Amino acid sequence: MSILSNRINNLDESATIKMAKLGRELAAKGVDVISLSLGETDFYTPDFVKDAAKKAIEDNFSYYTPVPGYPELRKAIAEKLKRENKLDYNFDQIVVSTGAKQSLTNAILCLVNPGDEVIIPTPYWVSYSELVKLAEGTSVFIDTTLESDFKITPEELEAAITPKTKLFMFSSPNNPTGTVYTREELAALVKVFEKYPDIYIISDEIYEHINFLDTHVSIAEFGSIKDRVIIINGLSKAYAMTGWRLGFSASNKDIANACDKLQSQITSGTCSITQKAGIAAYNGSLDSVKEMQVVFEKRRNLVYDLLKEIPGLKVNLPGGAFYFFPEVSSFFGKTTEDGEVINTSDELALHILNKGHVAVVSGDAFGDKNSIRISYAASEDKLREACSRIKNTLANLK
Repeated sequence: MSILSNRINNLDESATIKMAKLGRELAAKGVDVISLSLGETDFYTPDFVKDAAKKAIEDNFSYYTPVPGYPELRKAIAEKLKRENKLDYNFDQIVVSTGAKQSLTNAILCLVNPGDEVIIPTPYWVSYSELVKLAEGTSVFIDTTLESDFKITPEELEAAITPKTKLFMFSSPNNPTGTVYTREELAALVKVFEKYPDIYIISDEIYEHINFLDTHVSIAEFGSIKDRVIIINGLSKAYAMTGWRLGFSASNKDIANACDKLQSQITSGTCSITQKAGIAAYNGSLDSVKEMQVVFEKRRNLVYDLLKEIPGLKVNLPGGAFYFFPEVSSFFGKTTEDGEVINTSDELALHILNKGHVAVVSGDAFGDKNSIRISYAASEDKLREACSRIKNTLANLK
């Protein structure tokens, strides 16, 4: 009998972190591994943000912070939402957490009861279904395809709703596909939600500034459902601050109070220095963010052209984020040089790592067993080399 709880035994390890770890272990043996597994930019935090952190250290901001974050930071976030997203929130509707993952966890644990159903379009970020499992809820998946640009229709959404549905959870721009919902597409989904006033919506908008289609559109912009939307966002992607660990949620006051209460028993307030840096980021210029977006769009176009040249790979052009999610089922059933048969995307990802020395992530973890995720958050030279290695590795399968 295990000494560990059923809760932890039933929880899967994050597949992206697992693949990154395998890549590091191989690199530690002297192998030249190109890691395209983690959702982490290769840019540096803007200098004006770092300067704010240095000043906070010098000014001795080394004490406990308020659980939901410094009021000055929460006001800066509320102003950001109004300025960039045309959304009105009071600062007391914002809860700052130690990363957007904690913001997401707070919201799910505060909303989902055992047996509640949570609708999640696939592919989805690896932690969505695991966090629902942690809350003892039930994930209900709406499968999408590359041909539909990985988007759901209003009809598919309504067909998934049952009397047990408590929550709908999605991201736009999407991780792992890069899919971006347009205003018209969101409006069509909103018409469905308007029929079901007891369903809440978690809108993960962490990639909002890595958007190649148009200005980011939040589903919270639709007034008829805004009070039921919980926005999740943070500093990690747009400001290249993954290690700083600062995320936030914006919601109605009752949900914000609940997240505050839960967080008070788990981590309390996040790092004081990070929060001071966050104030500078949200009050500062978006110039560095826009420069990064231009670079990512150039990389996207480069990798798209390279992946299209790989026979057997099906790929579409993502509208945002920094991932490709190619369909790879044509390689299932093929044999490696060592005589092993590739039957799953997990086996294919491991083969690409071990033989091609490129770390990618199996689609299984994202709810799509026929695909792999490739991050293009790397230099153009590395991306060219990585795509060449992937192409050669796949060509050697028989």
